[in-house]
Amino acid sequence: MSGTQERLSRKDDVWIPTLCYGCYSSCGIKVRRVNGVVVDIMPDLDSPHNLGKMCAKGKAGIMSLYDPYRVKVPLRRTNPEKGRDVDPQWQALSWEEALTTIAEKLKDTPGSRILTAGLDFQLTFMYACFGAAFGAPVHWFGGSGYYCGNALHSVTYLTTGAFYAEPDFDHCQLCLLFGTQLGFLINTNATPLAVRMAEARARGMKVVAIDPVCGQAGSKADQWIPIRPGTDGALALAMLNLLLNHFGTYDIGFLKSYTNAPYLVSPDGHYVRDKESGKPLLWDSKDGLAKPYNDPSLIDPALEGEYQTQGQHCQPCFALLKEHLKQYEIEKVSRITTIPGQTILDLAEEFGRTAHVGSTIVIDGKELPYRPVACAWNRGAIAHKNAMTTGLAIQFLNMVVGAIDVPGGLLGTNPVGPFWAPKEGPDGFIMPADTQMAVNPAYPAQPVSRPATVEAKELFPVAPYASPLFEHVSREPEKFGLASGGPELLLRTHSNLVFACAQPEGMAESIKKIPMVVSFAHHMDETTDYSDLVLPEAHYLERLAPFPNRPNEHLVPGPGVWYWTVGQPVVEPSFEARSWAEVFLELAYRAGRGPDLIKMLNVIRGLKLDIAKEYSWEEIIDVWSRTWFGPEHDLAFFKERGLLITRKKKVEEAYPRPFLKPRIPIYLEHFIAAGEAVAKETEKLGFSWDLSGYRPLPNWRPCPANEEKEAGFDLYVVNYKLPFHSFSFTVQNPWLDELSQRHPWAYHILVNEETARAKGIGDGDSICLESSAGKVKGRARLSQCVHPEVVAVAGTFGHWAAGMPVARDKGVHFNTLVPNQLEKIDPVSAALDCCIKVKIYPQPQYSAKP
Repeated sequence: MSGTQERLSRKDDVWIPTLCYGCYSSCGIKVRRVNGVVVDIMPDLDSPHNLGKMCAKGKAGIMSLYDPYRVKVPLRRTNPEKGRDVDPQWQALSWEEALTTIAEKLKDTPGSRILTAGLDFQLTFMYACFGAAFGAPVHWFGGSGYYCGNALHSVTYLTTGAFYAEPDFDHCQLCLLFGTQLGFLINTNATPLAVRMAEARARGMKVVAIDPVCGQAGSKADQWIPIRPGTDGALALAMLNLLLNHFGTYDIGFLKSYTNAPYLVSPDGHYVRDKESGKPLLWDSKDGLAKPYNDPSLIDPALEGEYQTQGQHCQPCFALLKEHLKQYEIEKVSRITTIPGQTILDLAEEFGRTAHVGSTIVIDGKELPYRPVACAWNRGAIAHKNAMTTGLAIQFLNMVVGAIDVPGGLLGTNPVGPFWAPKEGPDGFIMPADTQMAVNPAYPAQPVSRPATVEAKELFPVAPYASPLFEHVSREPEKFGLASGGPELLLRTHSNLVFACAQPEGMAESIKKIPMVVSFAHHMDETTDYSDLVLPEAHYLERLAPFPNRPNEHLVPGPGVWYWTVGQPVVEPSFEARSWAEVFLELAYRAGRGPDLIKMLNVIRGLKLDIAKEYSWEEIIDVWSRTWFGPEHDLAFFKERGLLITRKKKVEEAYPRPFLKPRIPIYLEHFIAAGEAVAKETEKLGFSWDLSGYRPLPNWRPCPANEEKEAGFDLYVVNYKLPFHSFSFTVQNPWLDELSQRHPWAYHILVNEETARAKGIGDGDSICLESSAGKVKGRARLSQCVHPEVVAVAGTFGHWAAGMPVARDKGVHFNTLVPNQLEKIDPVSAALDCCIKVKIYPQPQYSAKP
């Protein structure tokens, strides 16, 4: 009896608790299986994560599970030529043949030339364990590292000790969204934050969306402020100038106790340090003496003034910040951002007034600071050349009023938990307890050296990763001094590198240089065209994924409970699909590195697995469950119940700032030395990088596109997200495709009405967008809901792969317009500049699908 016949012969009708993976939030769901077939998906009403709610992506999971176009069997390329329109001449082979081939390649390939790539949030730990077992120095996150958290994760690590941050919707009264649609079924924790956002607005919280596009967030916000792309940092700095130098609105107590605002700085930009301990000094106004920042006799640190100590003239960091901000006057920033000066003034005044500096609130019997304002930011604001400045400037707005990790403010995602807490690093600054995703914290700066990895992250000491460099280093490893050369073996999972990264032709050329490319894939997509082996990947309803609601990102911060969830298979894998993580485990054993992988699981997850034993995937998860939660909470427990709630969060965990000793920097002295180190290393390599971004205080700099004046290229193109799609995971789903076709914007190019009419373009006209990197075609949708200097493209659409017929030729492929050039990469954050100028013109002969 075949596997399909066996499934159909079952007689059952059960609801099984598991997790959704329509996006990376991993919401709790229950799946109804009747006679071996999934017939319905509902939210888990007991889930503390998504609070009994689900979105369209979750409901549509049934359609991706039973997609007839899924990869069914392992395939081997027989045509050595690779290209977009080249027939690979696929030949089916057995799993045994495929695994033998890959294991032998793993044995013969130096670890420095093995590369894993992809972004599977539910199984991220396996990338680190597998890579460490084989001595592979880096996991490449692909397209997410081009735009995602380059100036988000690094800034939140610096200021909260957490990987991510979200507003405290329980108490916030004013939420400013800079280039993010957080809380509107978009971005991290989409469903739980949508519930919390709705509840906060019902009790009166105001939302201001600062974005070139009046999309899902802007259309529902209390106020939409259209802004010129790439200028969010200038707006934040102007607001800071108003708060500090005009209104005098800032939290003196917070700045003195929890930041380096009082640290004394000499004229060379460095801290003045105690001669004996080497610790930074500050000025105690009470005693009229300079003291180390942690001196127990310290009474009243000075924030302003000029002082003499150790023969040096010096000033506090805060005084330098105030003076620095004076250049960001309203009129100047209004010209930069196109936002009216009165709007900037009103926004800053309302933010400062609503912060209620000095007020308190009692929660669970403890009096805490109450700062009901939060500025949140993400890709829209920071996918630019000046990304780090922008992220810092926006977070400084939260910091100066004390709205960091306190009720009402911006909360780091659980920097304190049941068995972890931030550490105090050099000079007294906060350091994360665990980065968990193999990304670099921005403090202390990482050592700078000649590149040893294919993304040259060694040249970016304060960036979390350096994904955009992959294309350049892999093509020309000798140019970057990469002694080992480029990768020889690429294992890609849960990603579509050619499609999801910038300038697909360039990415394709980089992948073509790799001798063996193995793709774990759901569909024959744009990247399989350049692969040597394609392996059918299990659907999320067909695999076992342990505890993916990682507290550092996928568990909402603030009040609530600590909970742990497991995604379990509800049906056997279709066709010959297998979970890539289980295959990685088997490959490690076949290649003689199984004990090393088990050892890394013990180290990374605190387990006590026997390295001499050969474990199955289920056995590992069972040991993991019992190790973390006790013998009564084994894998069988999680399969039956789906989740474990351990206890309520303590106040110290929900709002940790008042209880933490480590400070947060409002003056980034370590950037000076980091920039100097990068300058020395890049000079050896013959690079002429503009390293002016390595400054202790944020200083807005224009993107190249802000200054480009090439004839005809007079509009910016931006990309925005929709609530019913996630990355390119969901575009092949027929239910979500139907939603997209019914949506007024999804598959169209959004053009401002007045701009379009001036160019002779009407609603529904076929048009072309052309940048320096490429051109795309689509149909215009005229609207007042887009900045007049901007055209906007939604989602990750425009597939051309024949193996994705539902998604093929639908919508517009934004990444085709994005040039990946070294001069477009931010030398500080490693963010690829997404500030792009295009020309737009009619294409009357083009017949686009709606």
